[in-house]
Amino acid sequence: VSREHDVARLLARTARTMPPLRGVFHAANVLDDGLIVQLTPERFSRVMSPKAIGAWNLHAALAKTRLDHFVLFSSISSILGSAGQANYAAANSFLDALAHHRRTLGMPALSINWGAIGQVGILARNPSIAAHLEANGVHPIEPDRATRMLGLLLTREVTQIALAHLDW
Repeated sequence: VSREHDVARLLARTARTMPPLRGVFHAANVLDDGLIVQLTPERFSRVMSPKAIGAWNLHAALAKTRLDHFVLFSSISSILGSAGQANYAAANSFLDALAHHRRTLGMPALSINWGAIGQVGILARNPSIAAHLEANGVHPIEPDRATRMLGLLLTREVTQIALAHLDW
């Protein structure tokens, strides 16, 4: 999604071969952690492109499409920050701002600032990260609970919301 022409090609194929598009769930994620002084423009771009540029490309390509949902999977890091993840926090902050921008234009938008999700994804592949988060009071959300919350949020007029289990 970080290349405008790829988004256009995918949406054209979707229009030809599938029923009308009614919603978008943008869940792109790339991590490239490092202290801010170590983050080169290339490292920043590697993280920003799929999230921020990808979200913008979807927004622009679908600006005239009547959608029921435009959901952006952001992170709690855009609200709280995260040591060594300035690029990731910035990319997620862009998603939050895009959701508010779309709402001011009368378009659907929901940015969810997810906390840690357990049993799947990054935490399932990296037990040391999961242990570090737990030790700092960031507890994982069970995937079935996250799915139920997502379903509930899709029925509400919410632009941005954080879902996390924190115990500080």
